[in-house]
Amino acid sequence: DTGNVSGTINGHDCVDLGLPSGLKWATCNVGASKPHNYGNYYAWARVTTDNYYGGANLNAPTFDISGKQSYDVARSTWKSTWRMPTRAEMNELKTRCTWKWSTQNGINGYTITGSNGNSIFLPAAGYCLGSSRLHIGEDGDYWSSTPLESGTGYAYSLYFDSGYRLVDWGYRYRGLTVRPVSN
Repeated sequence: DTGNVSGTINGHDCVDLGLPSGLKWATCNVGASKPHNYGNYYAWARVTTDNYYGGANLNAPTFDISGKQSYDVARSTWKSTWRMPTRAEMNELKTRCTWKWSTQNGINGYTITGSNGNSIFLPAAGYCLGSSRLHIGEDGDYWSSTPLESGTGYAYSLYFDSGYRLVDWGYRYRGLTVRPVSN
């Protein structure tokens, strides 16, 4: 429990982390009912879950999908002003907040605290590849809405494990978790 919900947008709690952008982060992943729940896994630009995560992602926009109903699972599922964070917003979360590897309800992840003292928890939900869920409890991989500039096979995500955090590109067909944001 984060204990510092700043408000609710269309039935989903959000937290103001005091970021320069003013962005609010959801307390839960898409498909989760509690901050420590993993939620659902999605291939990039897909608004439904899959049984198999691999091969070419034919749904391959070359533009940033943040807030685009057909491609952004946060907007498609939670509606209102919810959307996937951009690469720049992921970088802001990574560089402007304090990250502490922690356990919530037995689930590993990061407690991410903003300059104002408010925090969110990102569970180490791992990812899906093929029909397997991998690295659960060891690392997290969260989609951004931003595609890699060159080629349609990749998009940016926020990856972390207990000692490492980066925003980098990955294969769009992998199943990653999504943490919505709102302005």
